[in-house]
Amino acid sequence: MTLRFAAARPVALPSYLVRAQQGRITARAANDNGDSESRSNVLRAALQHFAKLGLAAAADARDQARTAHFAGDRAGYLHWLAICRTLDRRMATALASNLAKRAKH
Repeated sequence: MTLRFAAARPVALPSYLVRAQQGRITARAANDNGDSESRSNVLRAALQHFAKLGLAAAADARDQARTAHFAGDRAGYLHWLAICRTLDRRMATALASNLAKRAKH
C-alpha cells in the first residue's frame, strides 16, 4: 500500500482559485438596503404587513394592489405593489406583467 504525503497549505496564502472566486463575489456585491427614505418606509410597511398576516402577506398585498388598480387608485396600486415586491419579487413581477398585458387588450 502506497502512502502519499501532501503538505498542507498555509492559511494565510489561499489558492489562486479561492482568490479569484472571492474577487468575483465582491465585484457583484451591491447595497440592497437602498439609499432613499421611501425604500425604508416601504420596508417598514412590508414588515408590519408581514407581522399581521404572516406567510400570506405577499398574496394579500398582491390582492390589495389588484383591487386598487381596478378601482383606478394609482397611488394605492403602487404602494401595495411595492409591499408585494418587498415580500415576494416574483409575485409582484407577475402581477405587474399581467396587468400590463390586460391594459394592452
